[in-house]
Amino acid sequence: MKILIIGSKGFIGSHVLEHLSNCGHEVWGCDVVTDYTSEHYLQVDATNADFNSLFEQQQFDVCVNCSGAASVPDSFLNPRRDFQLNTANVFAILSAILLHNKNCRFINLSSAAVYGNPLSLPIREDAPLQPLSPYGMHKKMSEQILKEFTDWYGLKTCSMRIFSAYGAGLQKQIFWDTHRKMAQSDKAVFWGTGEETRDYIHVCDIAKVIELSIHNAPFQAEAINVANGVQVTIKQAVELFAELYHYKGIVAFNKEVREGDPRFWEADTSVIRSWGYQPSRSLRQGLQEYIEWVKNV
Repeated sequence: MKILIIGSKGFIGSHVLEHLSNCGHEVWGCDVVTDYTSEHYLQVDATNADFNSLFEQQQFDVCVNCSGAASVPDSFLNPRRDFQLNTANVFAILSAILLHNKNCRFINLSSAAVYGNPLSLPIREDAPLQPLSPYGMHKKMSEQILKEFTDWYGLKTCSMRIFSAYGAGLQKQIFWDTHRKMAQSDKAVFWGTGEETRDYIHVCDIAKVIELSIHNAPFQAEAINVANGVQVTIKQAVELFAELYHYKGIVAFNKEVREGDPRFWEADTSVIRSWGYQPSRSLRQGLQEYIEWVKNV
């Protein structure tokens, strides 16, 4: 199968490219940076990407869009940039597929941020969408764009709602912040109460779910939860990190809610489990690997 990964130099995209290549597919990368070594790589302009040229040059069976902005705080500061990268670009990619490669199936990385604060747990894919940030709103809009191109133009599309991703290569979000705080001070202070919960999934398992979706998803503009279905408090996650990091300082929480942060997340993972998904590692194992990586960055 010939697969295009847009955003192949990013955190999730690079892992998806590696995993799908290891599965025996012909995988092409695409990003805004120059690559002098790969024969299967297409570059786009960072400010005015011409996605038409991608599908004019090659025909693909599947396109996985791993590009876009991935910061809730930055989406408040730069909403136009966030909209361009997470919403407008999705429309542009699908327009190019419609013109030049209509049989190409399209997978877009969405986010659990579309749910906001859910009414009940675990969160099913048919739960109300009530985002708390421009980032979450723009991901919701991207899902609606996929539905537009499926319902009105017959394209085969699917959205992957990623929950709390982590793993080697991620230099932002909770575990990167935890590393930096613990490396620099004998007191590490975090947002919130610590009782907020997240559903963590390792990036290698995200890549596995995307590969499973290629073979199992109906591609009728559905949205799929990508998580492990395990609710972990942020306090538990940080304390586990501290244990594995051999941190001897104080861990504290400032009791302040940061704008855009949800309270409790736990995904219903019935769909991906029905495809045969099983996590490859526990949070403890995944954090041990992350700490080994992060100490050498």
